[in-house]
Formats: sequence, structure tokens, C-alpha cells
Amino acid sequence: MRVLVTGSAGHLGEALVRTLKELQYDVVALDLQASPFTTQVGSITDRAFVKQCLVGVKTVFHTATLHKPHVATHSQQEFIDTNITGTLNLLQESVAAGVEQFIFTSTTSVFGDALVPPVGDPAAWITEGVVPVPKNIYGVTKAAAENLCQLFFRNQGLPCIVLRTSRFFPEADDSKEARNQFADDNLKANEYLFRRVALDDVVSAHLVAVERAQAIGFGTFIISATTPFLPEDTADLRIAAPAVLQKYIPDYQSEYERRGWQMFPGIDRVYVNEKARKELGWQPKYDFRAIIEQLKTGRNVLGPLAERIGSKGYHAERFSEGPYPVEP
Repeated sequence: MRVLVTGSAGHLGEALVRTLKELQYDVVALDLQASPFTTQVGSITDRAFVKQCLVGVKTVFHTATLHKPHVATHSQQEFIDTNITGTLNLLQESVAAGVEQFIFTSTTSVFGDALVPPVGDPAAWITEGVVPVPKNIYGVTKAAAENLCQLFFRNQGLPCIVLRTSRFFPEADDSKEARNQFADDNLKANEYLFRRVALDDVVSAHLVAVERAQAIGFGTFIISATTPFLPEDTADLRIAAPAVLQKYIPDYQSEYERRGWQMFPGIDRVYVNEKARKELGWQPKYDFRAIIEQLKTGRNVLGPLAERIGSKGYHAERFSEGPYPVEP
């Protein structure tokens, strides 16, 4: 089967291209940047170029996007051009080309301000039923692209699956305060409890989405590591996360003490992947328990694919505060 992967020079795009080729798919790999995993160099904002790339394609994996770290370095119009118009070009030309399913990589950032409850409230329990409240142009444009996918399923009959992925990047955290307070691996390990997913598991979610797209038609799914927490934990999580975690995974503490790591004192949101596991049949391998076992054997917190691909960054230049130009 011929498939198209947009954003093939990025973390997820490269991971998908690597995996799909190993599975013997005929992969058309599109990106603005030339790379060993890109076959077509160009922009999704160029509809004629998109049309050319879709010849014979049956499945589209649309990962290309301007990301949150680009908010300070790119205009709002550039976000609209890439994240909305680019997605529209792909959807229109997919229908024209007879594409059978369209898998769109979205983000939990679309939830925006819905992720942070008021002071004194329990942690937010984030399911697909939470109404997004985007807080920047990135979130606005990704939410708009999701709506385009729904429109093309409803009006054109194109099966579209939207995957709202949580953090899977290997780069340093975008919060200066977090970078100063915690070692990078410590931060990422903590996040598997509520807001991170392994790149390997993101890829597997895209693959099962293809298998289920025709039956589902349109669906939106949170793709994040399986949390050990329950809704009744949310009040305590906000103020005493280590005590809550101790109930479920008590042996984490010895590994953390050995490394001089800390758990976050409080957690303000929990992403819930139950719908993806039930309706897509997705079976993520990496959760906080698995990460603790990896650490015990000397492996890192990112997973095999992320280790192979490494860090790519979001900008060619460096900034005074490290990898990001401004605080979010």
C-alpha cells in the first residue's frame, strides 16, 4: 500500500517513515526540509505539490505542523497557512485522489486553559469530553484543523481519525522554571504519570488508527501513557502527588532516591487514554511503571525509537534561555 507521511523530517514523521518502511509500505515522505527520510521536498501550503504527492496514496499520515515553540518566531498568519490551509489542501486533494483514510496528528495543547483548574480545585481529569479552550495560535489552528477533518468526513465521506498526542519530544522542557528545578530525565519520567507518551507508542497509535478508520469514520482520541491514577485521586493529586503515587507504585521511590530525583509536589491535570485503548484497540507499552523498570536496567526514559532518532530541535538558532526563545 502507498502511504503519505507529511512532516517526514520531524520526530514523529521520521519514526513513522522508519516503521512503515520496515513493514514494507510504499512511503511518500513530504517535508519542507530535505532529510534521509524525505522523498518529496516542498510545502503542504502548495496545493499543486500536495496533489502530486498523493498520486496512488491510500492512507495519509498528517504530522506536519508549526509547533508551540514556533509561536514566538513565526507569525499568526504562518500558523494559519501551515496548520489550517495546509491541512485543507491535504483533505481536498485526498478526496480527489481517492484516499481511503486520513490520520491527523493533533495535540493535547488544544485543551489550552481547560488543563489548569483554579487554585484550590482538584486536578483536571482530561478526557475527550473536555471542551478545548485554546490559549495561543498553535492551539487555535490545531483545533480548526481537527474541525476540518470532521467536516470532510461528514460532507465528503473521508474517514478521519484525530490523535491528540501528549508530549513525546526529547528536547529540554519549555519551562525555564522546570528546567532549573529538575534534571531533564527526572522531568520526563514524572510526566509519564499524566502528560507524556513514548514515541514508539505514538507510532503504534497511528498504525491502529489506520486499521479502525473505516469502521469508526471520524473520532478524536487522546494519545498519552496510561496513568495509574483514578478520578477520585484528583483532589489529593493537586496538593500531594507523591503520597498518591505511593499507593500505586511504591517501589518508584527507591529508584528516585538512588538518582537524587524528585516527584512533583502537585499535578494539575491527568490525560486519560481509555477511549483510545477501547475503541482503537491501542496497547501502549510504556507507562510510569515500565519507565521505572527501564531505569533500573540503565536504560533512559524515552524508548527505543526516540533513542534512535535523537533530538532535532525546533529552531536553527539558539536563544539566551536555551532551546526556546521565550517562556510559554
